Formats: sequence, C-alpha cells, structure tokens
Amino acid sequence: MKTQDIHAIQLLLATPKKIAIIPHRGPDGDAMGSTLGLYHFLLKNNHHPTVIAPNEFPDFLAWLPGSETVKIFEKDKENCTKILEEAELIFTLDFNAFHRVGSDMEQVLAQMKAPYIMIDHHQKPDDYATVTYSDTSMGSTCEMLYNFISFLDKKADINQTIGTCIYTGILTDSGSFRFPGTTGNTHRIVAELIDLGVENTKIPNLLFENSSYSRLQLLGRALQNMKVLTDYQTTYTTLTQEELTTFDYVKGDTEGIVNYGLSIKGVVFTAIFIENKDEKIIKISFRSQGDFDVNEFARAHFNGGGHRNAAGGKSEVSMEETINKFESLVTQLTI
Repeated sequence: MKTQDIHAIQLLLATPKKIAIIPHRGPDGDAMGSTLGLYHFLLKNNHHPTVIAPNEFPDFLAWLPGSETVKIFEKDKENCTKILEEAELIFTLDFNAFHRVGSDMEQVLAQMKAPYIMIDHHQKPDDYATVTYSDTSMGSTCEMLYNFISFLDKKADINQTIGTCIYTGILTDSGSFRFPGTTGNTHRIVAELIDLGVENTKIPNLLFENSSYSRLQLLGRALQNMKVLTDYQTTYTTLTQEELTTFDYVKGDTEGIVNYGLSIKGVVFTAIFIENKDEKIIKISFRSQGDFDVNEFARAHFNGGGHRNAAGGKSEVSMEETINKFESLVTQLTI
C-alpha cells in the first residue's frame, strides 16, 4: 500500500466509529474469513463494526468466530440499510465492483455517503473507494488483511481469533496451498498464525470433512454428468435445478466440485454449470492449470471474471444453449 493511503486509513480509524463490513454475494471462505477477521480487529480497536453479507453464507463456515453476528441483507433489507446509512466507514472485502453484491444491495451501496475502503485481489477494480488496496498477485484477501493490519503497525493485535479467520481464507482460496498465488510469504504468514494457536489440523476438517450424505450424493451426480473433451484438454459438468432439489441442496453444497475436473490427467480447463431457476440464470465456475486465463474467458463470453486460474460467470439462456455455446467456444481455443 502507498504511504499516503496508510496514513489516510490511520486517520479514519483514529477515533471509534460505526463501521460496516461487506463481502461479495455467495460468500466463500476468503470472503467470510476476511470480513470476520477485520470485524474482530476493529472490535479490538474500540470500533463498532457490523458484517453485512448480501445473502446466506454456507453452513460449513458457520463455526467461524463471530459468524453468529453477521447480518444478512437479503433477509432483513430494512435493518441492514439502516446500519449502512448510519455507518461512518464502509469496508468492502474480496470484491471490487458493487454489482458483486446483487442488484438490490448494489443500489443501496451506490447511495452511501460514508467513505469506502476496498481490500481485494481480483482484476480491474472499480474506483468507488476512498482507499483501494488491490493486489492481483495475492492468493487471497485474507493474506492481504494480514498485510493490511501489519501496514497499520497493529500486527501485535492479531490473536488466535483473528488468525483463525485469516487462516481459513488463505486455506480455502489457495486450494489448500496448491494454487499459483501461494508463495513463500503465504507459508510464513501461516506459520505465524499456527504459532498464535490457530488449529491448522482442526480447521481443514471443519471445512472439508463435514459433508452431509446428500452433499456427497450431489457430488456423485456431478461426477456422473462430467464430459471430457479430450482433444481440447477440457472437462465440464452440469447440475440442473431438479438435481439440486433431488439431493436436498443447501448453500455451499457445490463448493469445490469444479476442481474435480482438473484431477483428470491432461486436463487444463474445466467448468461447472449450475442451474438456478429462481434467479433464471446458469451459474458458472471456471478453473484452469498453467497459462490458460479463465478470467479473460469468463469476461469475454460469460459476463464474469476473477483470477487467471479461477473465475466465475453466468448465462441467462437455457442449460442446453449455454453448453452448446461453451463447447463451440472451446473448439476455437488454443490451450
């Protein structure tokens, strides 16, 4: 971060304030880890923070310290809007454009007068924030939060509680330390967090070994549906609304399924297409290995974006039309 930005933030945080903290819609481990980590840091520094998630977060993150305090905008728009209007400062974490919170909340955020601070590692940030801490080389927003606290000369404030939140986001967004954004510094930070008492053997079990039977059945169906386009080093799978309903889908059940496509020898590019009839869209997740840029692919063709090796998008036509478009595009790629 620039020195002037650090000074600006220190000035904004010099006196106790009402502060709103917002993750993106469909919050994952990095979004919830970073917002709750910041929540506990601000509490420790005598502020009055509130985390407002656009919609429900997955059940497998409900053990995170402070998760019970999170307000859900979708469930209580009036109260959440009031909290935002009364906020003297607003942090947005793990996203960099208002549309990532959904249309209803986007309209509210666009009207707020309080200064914004953005902490995010995705490409092409919008310019709504008074202070923007953006670094696309970072593997997670949680790693950036650790740096953010350090920049403020508050590293000593990072305790087991804050560390647990930060560790969770680093672990999940790094693909358990397998993705390219993982660096030696990532591991040095994690080592410090473990020394603070973060339970690095327990947290992966809470995140990854805590499935319901129906979630495993849904995974089985997704694997059955997988198609391999051998000539193009690509795989994809689909889940219809009917299949989600059949296997008692709850939020978070499809998390991580897309990664299975990359476990096939020789595959470089994979995708999952998930039907959401309530929102009348097909939600898409893309993953890649090596130099193939799924961020550019998602931006160019599916109204999305993200990182080089992990991105998302959406389609507003039927599943069949979406898959036909995807397969046609893949045949034109050089992977």
